[in-house]
Amino acid sequence: VQLQASGGGLVQAGGSLRLSCTASRRTARNNAMGWFRQAPGQEREFVATLSWNSQYSQYADGVKGRFTISRDNAKDTLYLQMDNLKPEDTAHYYCAVALRSIGSRDSKDYRYWGQGTQVTVSS
Repeated sequence: VQLQASGGGLVQAGGSLRLSCTASRRTARNNAMGWFRQAPGQEREFVATLSWNSQYSQYADGVKGRFTISRDNAKDTLYLQMDNLKPEDTAHYYCAVALRSIGSRDSKDYRYWGQGTQVTVSS
């Protein structure tokens, strides 16, 4: 499965961006998908995950209430709506396909990874 992420860019604090991640195969429809991010000099961290049927989601504490994860299985696409962005959200954002139908916060539970997209939030 190949994953193509898009939607990143430069935005001022308080602004919004919507990330998209399209999978190359329908295989991802049966699996949870998630978003992770990595800032320079830091480890990759969990952002959000969504189950295969969109019934179960989890968010990192720092983005809860500001970010919304969703998916459209008919389009094999995962989304991350990011509102009220803060400078500390600046990072490279990666989408991933989980091993199972329900995801977790652990990157080891994800099998396929995209190249990601850069998000930069200016103060």
